Amino acid sequence: MLKPPVSVARQIIAGAILGIGLGLCPGIGPGGTTAAADPVEDFYRGRTLSLWVGYGTGGGYDTTARTVARHFGNYIPGKPNVVVQNVVGAGSLLAANNLYNIAPKDGTVFGIFSSTVAMLPLYGETNVKFDTSKFGWIGNIHRDTLACGVWKGAGQNIRTLEDLIAAKQTVVFGSDGGDAPLTRWPLFMKNVLGANLKVVAGYKGTREINLAMQSGEAGGSCGMFESSVRGSYMADYLNGDLGLFVQFGYMRNVDFFGKATNIYALLKTAEEVQMARLVYGVAELTRPFAAPPGVPPERLAALRKAFDDMMKDPVVIEESRRVGAAFEPMNAAQIMAEFKALFETPKAVVDRATIVTSKP
Repeated sequence: MLKPPVSVARQIIAGAILGIGLGLCPGIGPGGTTAAADPVEDFYRGRTLSLWVGYGTGGGYDTTARTVARHFGNYIPGKPNVVVQNVVGAGSLLAANNLYNIAPKDGTVFGIFSSTVAMLPLYGETNVKFDTSKFGWIGNIHRDTLACGVWKGAGQNIRTLEDLIAAKQTVVFGSDGGDAPLTRWPLFMKNVLGANLKVVAGYKGTREINLAMQSGEAGGSCGMFESSVRGSYMADYLNGDLGLFVQFGYMRNVDFFGKATNIYALLKTAEEVQMARLVYGVAELTRPFAAPPGVPPERLAALRKAFDDMMKDPVVIEESRRVGAAFEPMNAAQIMAEFKALFETPKAVVDRATIVTSKP
């Protein structure tokens, strides 16, 4: 085989070198620099991520999670798909425990669970298997205000908390677990203010409790956030079947709740106010969004940025309004600061709050 003359060979070599300099070879940029890969984008591209929700389908948490799932992946490098999985049990404690201990710690699984559950380590609950400060907090989807309601006045024309305190017949409040928020919230009213109620656990969330109220099996529920009522329960609220009798906004009333009593108006001591803020104030961190501990820092940072960017999306904002939520998000730093402040509540207040929210 004939070999090219030396001068031609030198031209071929020079051309190859020139091609490299012009970025004509894979992975090489202009000037001979290597094109930088994005390891986070490479990791997430083509993947399906799981968003665990601590409550059943159809309720406020589930509706919010599915809104987030439709958009979150668009803001994560690599644009992965995000699917919702309902991990139901003990008022979302199961989801929190599993997220902390079982979920892969690679940034492919994250979850939404009750902020009240996130506070359980403060009370020394033995069935809590996590350290709240070690979650990879991504943000809080919505800051909301909580209320409690009864179905058709619980058969006693109950319209205010004062009515429930004076009720002649005990009103059953449904709950989804002994340590769940739906248990603790009504028990505070019973044990501090003397409300005539008892709590029955075993339901799978506010949707199932609402069905139990309609059948007469239960009379009330304390899982009525403003966003939930404006969404899933709007028809029942507007037609008068679902009546809200108490609300828990500190130093403010929600006009939408009508004449529902603000619980702080009935508290008599500074300690009772501190307890109420511990028990009910945390509910304003209404949809906390977290990853397991141990997620690689660069992936957690990408998830936090994706969350912040998503919550500014006009489409997401409009969707939140359509489901009655009108999201008021908090970033990771803000939610971590809120939890830190709550965990610094004096021990004497925590101890009494523990008693009044666990005594049947």
